Amino acid sequence: MDFEALKKYSALHPKPAGLTLQYGTAGFRTRAEQLDHIMFRMGLLAVLRSKALVSTIGVMVTASHNPEEDNGVKLVDPLGEMLHPSWEEYATQLANAEEQELQKIITEICQRAAVDQCKDASVFIGRDTRPSSEKLSQSVIDGISVLGGQYHDYGLVTTPQLHYLVCCQNTQGQYGKATLEGYYEKLSKAFTELIKQSPSSGDSRRHLKIDCANGIGALKLSEMEPYFPKEVLIHLYNDGTKEKLNHFCGADFVKVHQKPPRGLDLKPNERCCSFDGDADRIVYYYKDETGHFHLIDGDKIATLISIFLKELLAKVGQTLKLAVVQTAYANGSSTRYLEETLKVPVHCVKTGVKHLHHKAQEFDVGVYFEANGHGTVLFSKAAETKIRQLAKEEKDGEKKEAAKVLESMIDLINQTVGDAVSDMLVIEAILALKGLTVQQWDAIYTDLPNRLLKVQVADRRVIDTMDAERRAVTPPGLQEKIDALVKKYKLSRAFVRPSGTEDVVRIYTEADTQENADALAHEVSLAVYHLAGGRGAPPQP
Repeated sequence: MDFEALKKYSALHPKPAGLTLQYGTAGFRTRAEQLDHIMFRMGLLAVLRSKALVSTIGVMVTASHNPEEDNGVKLVDPLGEMLHPSWEEYATQLANAEEQELQKIITEICQRAAVDQCKDASVFIGRDTRPSSEKLSQSVIDGISVLGGQYHDYGLVTTPQLHYLVCCQNTQGQYGKATLEGYYEKLSKAFTELIKQSPSSGDSRRHLKIDCANGIGALKLSEMEPYFPKEVLIHLYNDGTKEKLNHFCGADFVKVHQKPPRGLDLKPNERCCSFDGDADRIVYYYKDETGHFHLIDGDKIATLISIFLKELLAKVGQTLKLAVVQTAYANGSSTRYLEETLKVPVHCVKTGVKHLHHKAQEFDVGVYFEANGHGTVLFSKAAETKIRQLAKEEKDGEKKEAAKVLESMIDLINQTVGDAVSDMLVIEAILALKGLTVQQWDAIYTDLPNRLLKVQVADRRVIDTMDAERRAVTPPGLQEKIDALVKKYKLSRAFVRPSGTEDVVRIYTEADTQENADALAHEVSLAVYHLAGGRGAPPQP
């Protein structure tokens, strides 16, 4: 390793004095002007990770649904998964090292992670459409080059596309071709196969308005449009030509504010969806005849997909186990519907995609979505092999048809990570095949009224939780207080959890009416304020 070159290049990407950042589920994220040294160092880390695993690693420059002034970076592991937790720690160490410690920390990582310096390194790079992304991805390239790594810069891509490309590369093309054309062809072919089976139900079903959050989604959907079957008419809004990224638009805005994005004219009963800034989340919505706005979030997406997959699995007659993975934020109505009506097992895990993904891997077919619209479906190797075999060799006509539909679903779903483009096509195919309108989908169950609040505290670490964050262990007395408050309201529940990034405690409540959900949330927030060291004025109702 050429430590002289490292020293020289590192000086060109200096770390601002006193800045410390933590690598979390979303990688690093902060104001773009503070990230130059981070990008250079993540280029270094990607080379080390690549040598350690003798595989291609991905580096994605994006801050997802954050404001346009922010940016961020995350590393992608060989099968398109998120960076392994043990390396998150190395990322944080490397990011916060002072100039003179850099060499020592790199040497330590190499020793601890058994990195063979003689191995080749290969890195795939992608970026979103933020004004700062191009320059920052150049800093990543500097880091890769100084350690002698090879790289392929894919330029502007969605986050899920980079995950897909990395997975294709490391499976020697088994998952697909490691090109954008390969991605478009694989998804559109599977989608076309599925749509062919649908009862032709008039033109009106196929119109879809898409809010692209003024981000990368618009660019990539435009590229993909020629691949779509002619029955599908997508209309793109907030395509990034006029407004700022994520500004009053995108999946996060729609979910949080429960209203349509700016720049999209919503007519009654039209089917619409919103992507987030890097196109790894999606939510659907519509306005009814009375002008009332209806959000269809990740819970309802997971439910629609589960209904469809359960029917198909029953038809193929195999004993393949289907399960749904949720977090504590999933609406109680969705959990009840899945468990009691659909009879599908539901598992609750801690908040964060990596926890959901990990749990979903335990089943033949694991469906996971966060309420915010980030999610996908995982098929075990054994389940996939079985389904593909039945689609080819099954003698019984109905079983064979069901297996073929399942096979197309496997090809349409991006199993590496939540993918707004792929999820959208999955949803559109299911609605077409089942002949469902967006209103009928929405009516599967009614969400319980809920409220999300946050309380500023002096130190978020005073709150510790258990049971997938549904119960508070510390401070003493808090959980007992919450239990007593919950008893006052019908169909109610409440939980509190510390934020992963700032000194606030997040509160979630549900009850039979919005008024009761709000009242419960206020009472719980006062309990948190008094028992967990609230800052500033007490919460107001």
